[in-house]
Amino acid sequence: MKVKQTIRLIGWCLMLVMLLPISVALSAPISEPENPEEVIQKLQSSLLKVMREGEKLGYEGRFKFLEPVIDESHDLDLIIKTILGATYWSQLDKGQQDLIAETFRKLSIATYAGRFTQYEGEQFQIIEQRALPREQTLIRSRLTKSDGGKVNFDYVLHQTEGRWRIANILFDGVSDLAIKRGEYRAILQRDGFQALIEMLKEKITLTQQN
Repeated sequence: MKVKQTIRLIGWCLMLVMLLPISVALSAPISEPENPEEVIQKLQSSLLKVMREGEKLGYEGRFKFLEPVIDESHDLDLIIKTILGATYWSQLDKGQQDLIAETFRKLSIATYAGRFTQYEGEQFQIIEQRALPREQTLIRSRLTKSDGGKVNFDYVLHQTEGRWRIANILFDGVSDLAIKRGEYRAILQRDGFQALIEMLKEKITLTQQN
C-alpha cells in the first residue's frame, strides 16, 4: 500500500514539474516595445560598462560583449543598403549582398570594441528627443570626457518589426552614414565590389590593434 502511495505521489510531482514552465511562461508579463530613448540608454550603459572592463576584457572580450548590443540597437542591414544605394545594391547577387552585410556588421561591432576601450570618468547624457519626418525619431545625446571635452551624438531611429533601431548616427553634426556613402560608393565605382570588401576587412584589422 505504501509503495502504491509513493508511486502515485511521484507521479503527481512529475506532472507538476512538467506543468511549471508552462504556467510561468503564461503568467510572465509581455514586454512592451522599447521606446527610442530606452534603446539609446541601453546602448550607452553597455558602452560605459565595457569601458570599465575594457583592459580586462581585451579586444575579443569587448567584441563579444558588444555584439548582441549592437545587433539589437542598430538596423545594420538597412544602414549598409542605404550606404550603397538601391542602384548598387540591386546590382549585387545574393551572395555578395550577404557577404557585404556580414562584413559591415563585423566592422560596426569592431569599431565600438576598438574605440571604447577604457573608462576615465566619461558620462553620457540624453539631451533631447523629437520627431522627424518619415516616422523617425531623433535622440540627442552628449558624451562628457574626463578632460571636460564634449562630443555630441545624434541618433536617428526608426521602427522595424515593432522595435526602435538606429538608422544613422551624427557625430558633432557630421553624418556617419553620409561619410560612408561617399567612401564606399567611390570604391565600388572605381575598383569594384571585391576591393570594397578588402577595405572593410582592413578596417576591422586596424580596430584590433587598439
